[in-house]
Amino acid sequence: MFGLADLIALIISAFIILPVVVFLRESGYLIMGLIVGVKNPRMTIGSGPRIVKIGMFDIRKYYHLYSWFSYDSLRREGKIAYISLYAGPILVNMGVAFTINALLANGMLEEYATFWDRFVFYAFYYVVFDIVPMKTANGMPNNGLIIYEMLRYGRRTDYNDEPFLPSTSEVEEQYQEDMEKIEEVKEHQKDQVEEHQENSDMSKSEERERKEEIEEDKKEDQEDLEQIKDQKQKQMDKHEDNFPK
Repeated sequence: MFGLADLIALIISAFIILPVVVFLRESGYLIMGLIVGVKNPRMTIGSGPRIVKIGMFDIRKYYHLYSWFSYDSLRREGKIAYISLYAGPILVNMGVAFTINALLANGMLEEYATFWDRFVFYAFYYVVFDIVPMKTANGMPNNGLIIYEMLRYGRRTDYNDEPFLPSTSEVEEQYQEDMEKIEEVKEHQKDQVEEHQENSDMSKSEERERKEEIEEDKKEDQEDLEQIKDQKQKQMDKHEDNFPK
């Protein structure tokens, strides 16, 4: 039965372990990219509006499960450099997973063994996802297929309309466009709010004017009634004067 302990474990896995494992995976691209030489490397951590950009690190507002590496081009176009770049995530996750597993096997990290067991599980999950050659849900090749195609056929598979690893320059342009659209939406919403307030103010003003008109009409009607009463009273007085005494 799914209980409170399972819920806590799920929250820890979803909000701590998985984001860290994803970050480690993407850092494999970064480390290997620096070794083989890539132009304009960038590690984006999270999504949404930018909080700060420090060197090659772009930190966004929403971190959860969303980190990625981008670059513009390889400085050296050789087969070894190409394979090494896409093997980076596999090697890093495998290295971390084997290290933690070895520590657990030797009686270390026992106090938080359950946490580290889950960490090793998700690290190996991404290793399997990367190393088995296949296409992902969007039709793009995973790292294993990219490496396999290069080893067997000597061809690159990231020459596509949508490359497997995005270009840093294109990512930055897309980010700026997205931020401009967000600002436009904010300005539009602000204009709508101001327009609504103006309409509200106008409505209140019109309501006050209407009340004043009603009050004036009441006064005029009251004055007319008073005049009618006076006329009737005069007529009655005149009529009484015509009666014989």
